[in-house]
Amino acid sequence: MQILFVHPNFPAQFGPVLSRLAKRPDVECVFLSLNAASTKDGVRCIKFKPGGGATRSTHYCSRTFENAVWHAHAVYETCKSAKLKPDLIVGHSGFGTTAFLRDLYPCPIINYFEYYYHAYGSDMDFRPDMPPKEIDVLRARARNAMILLDLDACTAGYAPTEWQRSCLPEIWRHKVEVIHDGINTEFWQRRAVPRRIGKEVIPPDVRVVTYVARGFEAMRGFDIFMRVANRIAAEMRNVVFVVVGSDRICYGGDTAHIKTKTFREHVLRAEKPDQRRFRFVGSVPPAKLVEIFSLSDLHLYLTVPFVLSWSPLNALACECVVLGSDTPPVREVIRHQQNGLLGEFFDVDGLASQALRVLRDPAAYHVLGKTGRTTIEERYSFDKTFPKMWDLFNRVGNTNRTVTIQ
Repeated sequence: MQILFVHPNFPAQFGPVLSRLAKRPDVECVFLSLNAASTKDGVRCIKFKPGGGATRSTHYCSRTFENAVWHAHAVYETCKSAKLKPDLIVGHSGFGTTAFLRDLYPCPIINYFEYYYHAYGSDMDFRPDMPPKEIDVLRARARNAMILLDLDACTAGYAPTEWQRSCLPEIWRHKVEVIHDGINTEFWQRRAVPRRIGKEVIPPDVRVVTYVARGFEAMRGFDIFMRVANRIAAEMRNVVFVVVGSDRICYGGDTAHIKTKTFREHVLRAEKPDQRRFRFVGSVPPAKLVEIFSLSDLHLYLTVPFVLSWSPLNALACECVVLGSDTPPVREVIRHQQNGLLGEFFDVDGLASQALRVLRDPAAYHVLGKTGRTTIEERYSFDKTFPKMWDLFNRVGNTNRTVTIQ
C-alpha cells in the first residue's frame, strides 16, 4: 500500500503517524513538501516548487487562495513527473496541496482539517482590545475557499479535536472524524532532572512557573501571562518564570496594535516586570522542553478560541499542574479541579489567585498532575490515537482487504 502524504512542511502533523507507518513492510510512505528530499526516517521525500504565488497586486482577500492554487498545481505536476501510484492520499487541507490530485489519481483522499475561519464568535473577535480590521473580517470568508474545495473533493477527513471539527460547516461534518495527532507518552513524561535552567541552579525552595508558545503573541495570551506573572511575583519572592518561545507572531494581527518591533517588547514596556525573575530561553528542542516541564510547579496555557497547541498536552503528559484559559479548545481537555485548572482568559486577578494557591502548596495539587497524565494516556496517547488513524486509513484506502494494526 502506497500512501502519499502532502504538506508544505515535513513532517508537520503527520510526524507521529509516519513514525509507525514507515516501519511497516506492507506500507510505502511518500511525502511531498517544500523542504524535504531523498529519504528521511524510512519515508521517501519529494520536493515540489510552486511556479508563482500572490503578489501585492493580488486582492488581499484572495491571496491565500492564490497561493494555494499555485501549490496545488505544483503538487500535481510533481506527482506526474514522479510517476507515483498511491493507494491513498493524505493531505493538510487549506494549503491547496491535494486539490487537483482527484483529477490525477483514482484513489481516495483524506484531508486533515485543522481550522475553519470565522469572523465572529471566534479567535478574530475574542479580544475587544485588538479588534480586526474590516478587510480582515472580509478575508476570513475567502480564506476558507480551498478548505471548502477539499471538503467537497475528499473521500473523508479528520480533525484533532471535537471543537475544531465543530467549526466546520455542519453540512460537511459527516465526512470528518475526530482523531488527535497523538502524544508520545514514552517521551513526554516527567523525569528526574537537575534543577537548573541552562547553567543556573534553581534552589529547592524556588517555585518554577512555565509558559510555552511558538511565538509571543496575543492569540496565545502572552500579555495576559505577563500580567499574571507580575501579580505572582509581587506576592512571592521564591518564584521564577521560564518562558519558552520566540519573538514572532504566528497568528493574528498584533502588529496593527503595537508600535514596537515585537509583541514581547510591547508587553514588557507596558507591564514593566522585574526581568530578573524571568528566564526567556528561546525556542528549545523537545528533549530540553521535557526537562523544563519536569521542573515546572505550574504551567500556564492561555489561548483565545483557536487551534489547540501541543504544549498543554505535553505538559499534562509530564504531570504538570496546568492552569489554562477557560476557552472551548482547552475545556475539551481540562476539567477544572479534576485534571487541571481553568480560569477566565481576561481575569488576571483570578488566574493569579489560582496560581498562588498552587505555588504556596504544590504538594496539595500533585494529584492534578497525576490525573492530567492519565487523561493524556487514555485519550491522547499515540498508542490510543494511532489505531484510530490507521483504522480510518484502512477503511478508506483498503476497502477490499483488512490490514492488521501493529
